Amino acid sequence: MEMIADIVSWIFLIPGCALLVVGALGILRLPDVFARMHAAGIIDTLGIGLIVLGLTFQAGWTLLTMKLLFVLAFVFFTSPTTTHALARAALHGGVKPIVDDGKGGESSKT
Repeated sequence: MEMIADIVSWIFLIPGCALLVVGALGILRLPDVFARMHAAGIIDTLGIGLIVLGLTFQAGWTLLTMKLLFVLAFVFFTSPTTTHALARAALHGGVKPIVDDGKGGESSKT
């Protein structure tokens, strides 16, 4: 039974870690603050969510599982609020999002 819990746990942990790496690369490589916020959202929701779910399978039905689920709920409720507040602050501060200039993007083919 313990081996099944380990396998299921790793099924969640490996993609969660991969999403953390992809999101971190997105934060480093994307051109503006709004695109970087999207990469941070990938880290917050999918990456942390999958890792916490994997850890709950490792913990079994203990008090630690409840604590991990509370952390997951806290992240899911605070991450969108924080991202929204950061985007509004950036817009209020005069930061303009980078938009397609219409020279070769799909938006110019109408």
